Amino acid sequence: MEIESLIRAIPDFPIPGILFRDITPLLKDKQGFRQAIDLFVERFSGRGIDYVVAMEARGYILGAPIAYAIGAGFVPVRKPGKLPYEKLAEEYALEYGTNTLEIHSDAIGGGDRVLVVDDLLATGGTAAATGRLLQRLGATVDAFAFLVELTALKGRETLGGAEVVTFVSY
Repeated sequence: MEIESLIRAIPDFPIPGILFRDITPLLKDKQGFRQAIDLFVERFSGRGIDYVVAMEARGYILGAPIAYAIGAGFVPVRKPGKLPYEKLAEEYALEYGTNTLEIHSDAIGGGDRVLVVDDLLATGGTAAATGRLLQRLGATVDAFAFLVELTALKGRETLGGAEVVTFVSY
């Protein structure tokens, strides 16, 4: 089974002109979901990753099982007002607006090796903001990993020198 066949395109969502890549058919497919997680696990097992960091909300769906499978901790990055403890915040641009991400100030320590996971790389704003948060905490981003990449939006160019891994490209 090819996981790309389980990702559907929805035009004009969330606003006109955006072609949204919907992974929910992949998530509900037992075999497809397992294959998707296994792609990440095969790529990142044995690399000494301390934490998988994922962004709200679809990143959590992928990041938590990846962290479990590679023996790493899981750290959520959230939208404003969702984390109860001291936090750091970082604003970023989306392909259709702006937002802010937050992480607990004690989530990651200096020298920790981190894998940043999300479902999709578009403009790179969300991932780059997460990378900046991690840098402020003293972590080392081992890699950014995404299930899907929209190559025309050149998001990987915003992620500096870290390794960028994607499995499906449009």
